[in-house]
Amino acid sequence: MESVLTPLAHIARRWTPSPRTIRRAALSAVVMTVVIIVTGGAVRLTGSGLGCDTWPKCTDDSLFTTSEQGIHGAIEFGNRMLTYVVSAAVGWVIIAARSAKPWRRELSRLGWLQFWIVALNAVIGGITVRLELNPWTVAIHFLAANALLTVVTVTWIRTGEGDGAARPRVPGPVRRLGWTLVVVAGLLVAAGTTVTGSGKHAGDSSDVPRMPFDYTSVAQIHALLAWAVCALAVAMFFVLRVVDAPDDTRARARDLLLVLLAQGGIGYVQYFTGVPEVLVGLHMLGSSLMWIAVLRLALSLRERPDTTPELPAQEPDAALATT
Repeated sequence: MESVLTPLAHIARRWTPSPRTIRRAALSAVVMTVVIIVTGGAVRLTGSGLGCDTWPKCTDDSLFTTSEQGIHGAIEFGNRMLTYVVSAAVGWVIIAARSAKPWRRELSRLGWLQFWIVALNAVIGGITVRLELNPWTVAIHFLAANALLTVVTVTWIRTGEGDGAARPRVPGPVRRLGWTLVVVAGLLVAAGTTVTGSGKHAGDSSDVPRMPFDYTSVAQIHALLAWAVCALAVAMFFVLRVVDAPDDTRARARDLLLVLLAQGGIGYVQYFTGVPEVLVGLHMLGSSLMWIAVLRLALSLRERPDTTPELPAQEPDAALATT
């Protein structure tokens, strides 16, 4: 009897995407992840966090927003709908990676990891609504979104590389400096959640509890971490020139410095002007762009050569096929 293929295997037999198509699919997931992070911030900054007062429905009686919920309901429901757009972008990555010839196992795994993070974060978002915007679950929701941003960015970068073993492009101490930058930047993003969780933007017009931290103190810690990231980025910029690193790696260091300059300026202006909503939104966008720039710099410190196997890659769905 003829084997029954999974839907992905069926598509893969009939479609071979070009490398450019695969890369565009990965980039679409990056763009949509940034969009949903920023619009999630807009939900919070407009006080629309409980515009839909339950989950997974918008109200107890309706899956959709109603006229009684007004603009806040529309904003919150719109952000929920963006989850489906992100899911579509992730689905495109999964299908394109599965259909590549030869099949690239790591890209497929990264695509499915994106899917599970999206699903998990949707549940976290629902728990956040049911707990009426508890600041700790809000922080976890944001960090999970950044975990997705990490995976989609890595996937995007990997689409432009081969599948050979990683080879260093700079000396070991420079690579360690680069990964130190990644760790400190990650701490900076995490510290930002305590600033938001302790600040005035609770996400709803009602009295939402805040994290039990002094806002000025956590803001100062956040600023110190930001200065540490800037110092490490400047060090990378000059060290890469000393060791005569490849041009694209030096360009990544330059891009990171430009993003940090803009992000630092926005951060200090918002702090001294009473944290206006527009600047907070721009700061969230800057946070995402900074994290992408940090990852691109770190991953440019090594290369993965293109290797074409002599034999076709084993069909991943063979074990799932039935006869």
